[in-house]
Amino acid sequence: MNRNAIVKISLLLAMILAGIFLFFHYDLYSLFLSRRKLIHFVNSFGPLSVVIFIGLQILQVLIAPIPGEISGFIGGYLYGPVLGTLYSTIGLAIGSWLAFLLARWLGLPFVEKIITPQIIQKYDYFMEHRGIPVTFILFLIPGFPKDALSYIVGLSRMRTTTFLILCTAGRLLGAVMLSVSGSCARNDQNTAMVAILGISILITLLAWYYHEALLNLLRKKGKP
Repeated sequence: MNRNAIVKISLLLAMILAGIFLFFHYDLYSLFLSRRKLIHFVNSFGPLSVVIFIGLQILQVLIAPIPGEISGFIGGYLYGPVLGTLYSTIGLAIGSWLAFLLARWLGLPFVEKIITPQIIQKYDYFMEHRGIPVTFILFLIPGFPKDALSYIVGLSRMRTTTFLILCTAGRLLGAVMLSVSGSCARNDQNTAMVAILGISILITLLAWYYHEALLNLLRKKGKP
């Protein structure tokens, strides 16, 4: 490993450690579990609220236990459907990119400390043989572990630019639905919000129920 790579990794790890320190120092995990507290926390930064929101989206990708659905909903609540989607997408793309780079630079031993070996093995075949189509599908469909997927894809030979395009495009649908739901909640459009959330939940349940069948189908198609 050359000196330039060591410097990059050191800076990236320092940024992430600083984020983790702030995460625990401010007890951000409990904030992510409370819509009201999270809204108040982001708004308390005034003009910098957008930067804080994007930073929280980055953190929730890098730190798996943080529920990303709530933060995406908050984006729409605070900034509306268009800007909420934009800010969420920026944060998710940066967070996914950082996870991808960490996995690529530090390798399997590092990723195994974040993701269980069972999940890594489950998706290893697809990353090796069917990387591009499978990556897009898994990022597109709700219910799949997208944050873990960013680390796993980093272990593959996929180009960074390709990954960013697939990740951003695949996450866009979920970001739009959450932002629109948040905007409807703020404007007291309860019927629309319930309908969107209901569709999202239904898609998530169907994706989770049939995801093994989908993966098996893709595996069969990938065989010569």
